[in-house]
Amino acid sequence: MSLALDPAAQDLLFREARTANTFTDEPVTDEQVQAIYDLVKYGPTAFNQTPLRITLVRSAEARERLVQHMAEGNQAKTSTAPLVAILSADNEFHEELPTLFPAFPQAKDLFFSERPAREGAAALNAALQAAYFIIGVRAAGLAAGPMTGVDLEGVRKEFLDDDHTPLMVVNIGRPGEDAWYPRSPRLAYDEVVTTV
Repeated sequence: MSLALDPAAQDLLFREARTANTFTDEPVTDEQVQAIYDLVKYGPTAFNQTPLRITLVRSAEARERLVQHMAEGNQAKTSTAPLVAILSADNEFHEELPTLFPAFPQAKDLFFSERPAREGAAALNAALQAAYFIIGVRAAGLAAGPMTGVDLEGVRKEFLDDDHTPLMVVNIGRPGEDAWYPRSPRLAYDEVVTTV
């Protein structure tokens, strides 16, 4: 059985897509980021809660502040990527639920009145949205370099507030010279899927 998505698009989004480690100096525009968001905002989350928040790091001063929180092996690529995004989970996402999930507006208070419940839901659903964001970057013809090799608590203190939990940093741009590591293996279908 073939997939409905064109094979070239399958390659762009998955089979040929890789985590980029170097980038050209071609800028990533606000219009490109808007187009990425306008596509990936439709990805499903529980109760349509939409907790992902994106902080774009553009200025040299902000970039310098971010790089000092990156693991040593990630500093150079974060310094040179045309655009860097900090992806975080908004732990106060529930305030938007009456608007975002009008079919069941009472979900805000019924399920998310307690902070621990919100933090767990925000982390899971923002991680889903982060994956959609990476696919959206690829759909825009750009390369993404998502990284968790970062002092996330330092990033939170430097760029966010106590209501936001950073998840990862993503370098974005056109792939540069020697951008890719060799493709790592993947598990086979029968190693992952079990029928009961």
